[in-house]
Amino acid sequence: MDSCTANLMSRLSSIYSQHRTSGLRSDRSIMPNSTSNSLRTISSVHLPYNHRARNFHISHAAGDSSEHVIINGQASPCKVVQADAAALGTIAADMAPVVDGFSADDDELDLDSPTEGFSSIPEAIEDIRQGKYVIVVDDEDRENEGDLIMAASKVTPEAMAFIVRHGTGIVCVSMKEDDLERLELPLMVTTKENEEKLRTAFTVSVDAKEGTTTGVSANDRANTVLALASPNSKPEDFNRPGHIFPLKYREGGVLKRAGHTEASVDLAMLAGLPPAAVLCEIVDDDDGSMALLPKLQDFARRENLKIISIADLIRYRRKRDRLVECVCVTPLQLQWGSFQSYCYRSLIDGMEHIAMVKGDVGDGQDILVRVHSECLTGDIFGSARCDCGNQLALAMTMIEKTGRGVVVYLRGHEGRGIGLGHKLRAYNLQDDGRDTVEANEDLGLPVDSREYGIGAQILRDLGVRTMRLMTNNPAKYTGLKGYGLSVLGRVPLLTPITNENRRYMETKRLKMGHVYGTRPSGNTSTLADGGIKKEQDQIDSASEQE
Repeated sequence: MDSCTANLMSRLSSIYSQHRTSGLRSDRSIMPNSTSNSLRTISSVHLPYNHRARNFHISHAAGDSSEHVIINGQASPCKVVQADAAALGTIAADMAPVVDGFSADDDELDLDSPTEGFSSIPEAIEDIRQGKYVIVVDDEDRENEGDLIMAASKVTPEAMAFIVRHGTGIVCVSMKEDDLERLELPLMVTTKENEEKLRTAFTVSVDAKEGTTTGVSANDRANTVLALASPNSKPEDFNRPGHIFPLKYREGGVLKRAGHTEASVDLAMLAGLPPAAVLCEIVDDDDGSMALLPKLQDFARRENLKIISIADLIRYRRKRDRLVECVCVTPLQLQWGSFQSYCYRSLIDGMEHIAMVKGDVGDGQDILVRVHSECLTGDIFGSARCDCGNQLALAMTMIEKTGRGVVVYLRGHEGRGIGLGHKLRAYNLQDDGRDTVEANEDLGLPVDSREYGIGAQILRDLGVRTMRLMTNNPAKYTGLKGYGLSVLGRVPLLTPITNENRRYMETKRLKMGHVYGTRPSGNTSTLADGGIKKEQDQIDSASEQE
């Protein structure tokens, strides 16, 4: 069994624990492997869709990382959400400000505002530019620790003494791959052999030959760091091994990997300095353990240092970096009418997204917009467990009726960002009594890990500036506002409530702040009464509310 299949098997293992007495079952089966048919079923779940039961199987094709969904023997590929994808999402529903009544106003969400208790990214960049240290904290679900970081080109013996006094003593320098290759500094172990928990890419350790004695003093280590940061250094300028540990920076920085290695180089480059940075983990002065956030904040106040989070740095870069490129535009005749389709490729992960544009949106003003998260079971197969497919169809119908608008279809958002296999596991937990929020939490996954910066950049590239947003989700509204887009108002998507999705819809309203209807309190009568409205009534109602 290859590692990808093993990983998927592990992620889906809880599905196979029992059969469902209610008629919803989960199975495990392995299809015969051969050169002509190498697709192996690793997970199954039985879902109602279009009022009939269907068998959904998650399968893995040998030799690639794609998941496939099979219904009654027909396979369809679905992109896997890679492990690093979790690091890219920072504006999750449980992190977004609560918008009472989901009112739309003219205020802009400032993505540069720091998380409570942290300094702003611009403040940290300025301190890096001035040769000061900053403290950078990662996510509590990752290392949950803080590093002292400064630009390598600005290091002094005094600064090195400070980092040795308050850190672990293992001083690292994060560098770009080109510079590591120029200095002929290979990885300490190959990527395949790297067993470090977070796959930190250590190279061989070094000391500078000139100006050092033992290599371990603050003066010697500062001298080595300056030599590593110099564009004029050569391979023969260093002894191997040594007392400074270079780290390989991953291109794309924190947008690719939410680690201290990437954050440190990103900060140096944002400060206009050479792409190399010193970093060292901070220890608790009391017992020598790794200092966690409360102690880090005390330390920052005591030493007058800025403290920032990698999550804030990700948001800062997402607002400023170009994240997508348009690769193709073509007309399509759809069941709703004729649309122009725009294919966009993410510059972060290569994933392709599509925008369906109706009419002339060139003036960018007052555009009817739907930003839709991929849901294969709902959008393609008509699963009755969610309202996704109905919302997409209703949005397309409303735009066709209006004669102008945009639907942005974001891939990689399956199951609110947890991926197809995890979503089916969550369905099985829901059959055991959990709601959609509890199921994600029981799997150790975020309630909502979607991020809307890609969608916002697609809209801006299309020329959209002000919009009427078709959504019931306040996190989506909040997630788009910080990217220079103005939301003039909200157009609710009122879709039928069914026996299969009623609890799901009610959970989204009660626990995730979704708003149904146009009144500030939200129109929840359909949920409370259990009534099922016909789709045409919903379309007509929503059209009148425009």
